[in-house]
Amino acid sequence: MDVLQHLDHRRSTPSRLLSEPGPDAAQIRRMLAAAVRVPDHGRLEPWRFILVQGDNRQRLGEVLAHRTVERNPDAAAAVVEKDRARFNQAPLVIAVIARLTPGHKVPEQEQLLSGGAVCLALLQAADALGFGAQWLTGWAAYDAVVADTLGLSENEKVLGFIHVGTATERIAERERPDPAGITSELHL
Repeated sequence: MDVLQHLDHRRSTPSRLLSEPGPDAAQIRRMLAAAVRVPDHGRLEPWRFILVQGDNRQRLGEVLAHRTVERNPDAAAAVVEKDRARFNQAPLVIAVIARLTPGHKVPEQEQLLSGGAVCLALLQAADALGFGAQWLTGWAAYDAVVADTLGLSENEKVLGFIHVGTATERIAERERPDPAGITSELHL
């Protein structure tokens, strides 16, 4: 399949439908190597990765469950359990972290966009290796306690949690927008 056909067929696999086997160490390195080839104005490398695998998925889920109750003592048990299990489906979760350099000639917005491109490149690399993947954020991506748990610095933030594994079901295609309906041409 040529590159454009491959891109035309990429789709997200819901994390609840991702299971073992996940990528091995060499495949993870290959995915990360592809991801860092994104545009990076100023060569700032305004991103980094945290791999969440094995028992650490459950441990991070326990942090989320505890934090859910802290944030809302009246949270329903189902909500707490959903957060506890949030990272348990896919065998690999890659937290993509923005490392922003404030005051640099490259605006923070461009640094964030580079990190967003990293997230998409990871999805495409996982797909190219035959894995399913989904880019998720949710409240945990914006929570200070979770950021501390992940060891983030003050200039860092979670851009996404990329869940990677083997799809347990074939994912149906969904309707996509027609580019002609969302494209215009500037006439001055």
